[in-house]
Formats: sequence, structure tokens, C-alpha cells
Amino acid sequence: MKNIFLDTVGLLAVREKSDQWHEAAILAMREFAHPGTRTWTSDSVLLQEFVTMRRDFIKLRTPVTPTDAEIEQAWEAYERRYAAGAGIVDQISFVLMDRLDIKEAFTNDEHVQAAASSHSSESNRQVNNASK
Repeated sequence: MKNIFLDTVGLLAVREKSDQWHEAAILAMREFAHPGTRTWTSDSVLLQEFVTMRRDFIKLRTPVTPTDAEIEQAWEAYERRYAAGAGIVDQISFVLMDRLDIKEAFTNDEHVQAAASSHSSESNRQVNNASK
């Protein structure tokens, strides 16, 4: 078994087409997908990726933070197994979409699609499938 640790710089090169190492990083990631290779990373690397992605995202869009009440509402929906058992992150997204009166989602997530196709007012949304 070949073990590879995924570091922030390598993940950044995969994500950023303008990175000088982008093509090499893409080729390397394809190699890592072979049987007999296992990739590892740490929560701190993922946190750094999140921070970088959030910074880049803020340049283009407005992130939204749920209130404590919205998080509680999402947990209640999660416990009810609303939207075909969607996870807590999806449930928070649904609550935020309701607050912001957002009727469309860019996703190919089956849980979001299930919520969008539901007839309840809580999930009356359209889905723009990211895989199209």
C-alpha cells in the first residue's frame, strides 16, 4: 500500500487553474486514484483549504451565517429526517435558503434534489444540477 499525505499546497494547485503546478497536480491526483494508493490529510489542512476557498468566494459572493435559531431549526429538521435524511449541512442550507427566499440551488446533491422536488412549502425550490 502506497500512502500519500495531501498538503494544502498540493490541494491548492489542483483547485487553481492559474497555479504553476496545476497540470502536474491534476496528473498526480489521477495517480493517487489507483488501487493500492491511499491518501491522507489532516483537519488542519482541510481547514486551511476552507479558509482559502472562503476568502476567494467572498471576493465574488456573499457568504451567510446562520443564526442560533436557524441552527436549532436545522437540527430539528435533521432529527425528523426531513429531505430523505439529508445531513446537517444540507439542513442548514435549506433553512438559509428559506430565510433568503432562494428558490434555486446549484448542486447535484440528491438530498437537495429531494428537497426541491418535495411539495412542502419548506422545500419549494428548483435545482440547477451541477452535473449538467
